[in-house]
Amino acid sequence: MTLRLPVISLLASLAAGAVVVPRAEFHPPLPTWKCTTSGGCVQQNTSVVLDRDSKYAAHSAGSRTESDYAAMGVSTSGNAVTLYHYVKTNGTLVPASPRIYLLGADGKYVLMDLLNQELSVDVDFSALPCGENGAFYLSEMAADGRGDAGAGDGYCDAQCQGYCCNEMDILEANSMATAMTPHPCKGNNCDRSGCGYNPYASGQRGFYGPGKTVDTSKPFTVVTQFAASGGKLTQITRKYIQNGREIGGGGTISSCGSESSTGGLTGMGEALGRGMVLAMSIWNDAAQEMAWLDAGNNGPCASGQGSPSVIQSQHPDTHVVFSNIRWGDIGSTTKN
Repeated sequence: MTLRLPVISLLASLAAGAVVVPRAEFHPPLPTWKCTTSGGCVQQNTSVVLDRDSKYAAHSAGSRTESDYAAMGVSTSGNAVTLYHYVKTNGTLVPASPRIYLLGADGKYVLMDLLNQELSVDVDFSALPCGENGAFYLSEMAADGRGDAGAGDGYCDAQCQGYCCNEMDILEANSMATAMTPHPCKGNNCDRSGCGYNPYASGQRGFYGPGKTVDTSKPFTVVTQFAASGGKLTQITRKYIQNGREIGGGGTISSCGSESSTGGLTGMGEALGRGMVLAMSIWNDAAQEMAWLDAGNNGPCASGQGSPSVIQSQHPDTHVVFSNIRWGDIGSTTKN
């Protein structure tokens, strides 16, 4: 990681014969596991880092502390990370809406090679109401964050924030609706809408939600598998595990737009094979109130329920918990 000190201060200290000890950048620890069918799961020495542009933590590397992460609504405990949308600052509740990335022990982003692999995570969406989005996704960012991964640099996605790159939305979800969506890119031409699968929109109205087949009032495990044949991605499949029971029918994606224009499912697979960075965030949507995810044909939420002002007043404690993150061979991440 890069540590910076103001040049004048550094020179003055050296001239005075002082010993300069830069304060190390703090990264909340978040152990994860890499798994194989033959060797089981091996714990990884991983942590999380806030996006450099996060509102209350846009300091240079070497200055963020544990309290800075708490001020941005981020905390870790064991193998779990909790993201709060709103935090109190000087007694006033304000939106933090943090975004974080998985960081390796080498100070670079972990590049997950998921072609013909699976990714699993335990989630708790029970405190995410209509209009909120607890996002768990992959972005084809540079491992070094374009110069400073340790400071949360280098973000990109298929909406071309930062710059254009392949994006795989494993989860965009709250307690009422969920979607998984590949967004392949060919150069700067990205499938911004993507090829999503939303159980509610597909007609499975009783599948996902409080008290439903996948009961979002309680924690559950989400498993996403990226099956390949001949080195080419053939389908993306979702299943859930809750109370020790495997729940199929979470959706399958076997095509995604035009290979010639945006790369299609093949291009998405190539990005997965090169390795993608895991990002997690919590946010809401003043423009559309997240209706594309959870209202109308996409979910049971009514107009107005997803308004940020309504969420802030009625659900000030809204948060999401991601834990027990594992990736590796298909069938290997959920073995006891």
